[in-house]
Amino acid sequence: MAIFAPDIGIDLGTSNTLVYVRHKGIIIEEPSVLVLDRGGKHTVRAIGEEALSVLGRTGGEMVCVRPLSDGMIRDFDLTQYMLQFFVRKAIGVSHLVKPRAVITVPSRVTPIEKRAVRQAAFAAGVRQGKLHLVEKTFASALGCGLPVFDPVGSMVVDIGGGTTEAAVISLGGVVLSRAIRIGGIKMDESVSAYVKKTFNIMIGDRTAEDVKLNLGSAYPMQEYRESPVRGRDMVTNLPRNAVLGSDMVYEALQAPCQAILGAIRFVLERTPPELIGDIMKNGIYLCGGSANLLGLDQYIASELGIPVLLAKDAGTCAIQGVGQLVENIELLHRIGRSSFLRENEEE
Repeated sequence: MAIFAPDIGIDLGTSNTLVYVRHKGIIIEEPSVLVLDRGGKHTVRAIGEEALSVLGRTGGEMVCVRPLSDGMIRDFDLTQYMLQFFVRKAIGVSHLVKPRAVITVPSRVTPIEKRAVRQAAFAAGVRQGKLHLVEKTFASALGCGLPVFDPVGSMVVDIGGGTTEAAVISLGGVVLSRAIRIGGIKMDESVSAYVKKTFNIMIGDRTAEDVKLNLGSAYPMQEYRESPVRGRDMVTNLPRNAVLGSDMVYEALQAPCQAILGAIRFVLERTPPELIGDIMKNGIYLCGGSANLLGLDQYIASELGIPVLLAKDAGTCAIQGVGQLVENIELLHRIGRSSFLRENEEE
């Protein structure tokens, strides 16, 4: 039995939770979903991949839930249970000394929300006093390979399942940021609403996500594609098919894409001139799972006149950045402008 548990990093997201173990890399990458008995809130039937496989297919006795919303904890008990499950799955339980951990949180998190994250992590098995909270945008920039500790301005836009965060980073911290409650889940909802309005058909969350991935784009594409979509007729309540075109999905996704563009504009308009020059030269980096939406980088670049680059492995940028902090724990002391570490030490 090992005495010391290995250090871990956790990217706690609305759609997915990823766990990085020191010297091993990313061990867990699973949906932040649980299946519960409808009658008993704490009776958990499935977590992660197993739970996602039954999303939208549960009967009257079970319900699928996401304990995180907009990137933050909305159900403490279920988040604690889920974290405990993932931590134990990643490193086991046979350790005398609990692990140290680095966890990502949104840049504009409230003290109450930070306390909830800490309490859930401690209850899940993280060592008391050895938990570090790091802004997700900072972790994403580090994971993208940007010079976050240099006197150079870097801009990242992290588009996750529940939120989009645009941030300018320099000298080891976030200079300014903007977070909106728009992400992959809101895109799925926009597709569902469009199908309901246009065809009078109700489709499930999984179907809407598949449509977005197969036909969705943020920028007009020359190639027209279409795909059948199946759902429930709102009038007859019977199953019905419809054919959805890529131009329709493009139209459905315009509102969330414009909201993301608005958040980026907000940050750019308030960025110091010295840093704007760096961003104009080096470009804006898109990361997060929902940044993979087809044409999103072209759309933002065409609207702003600034180079936009989709990060390699965009969905894992944050956990890769957390992994660098876990492997080189001394880097945490170089995070200068961020107040997270100071607040943790005070508490």
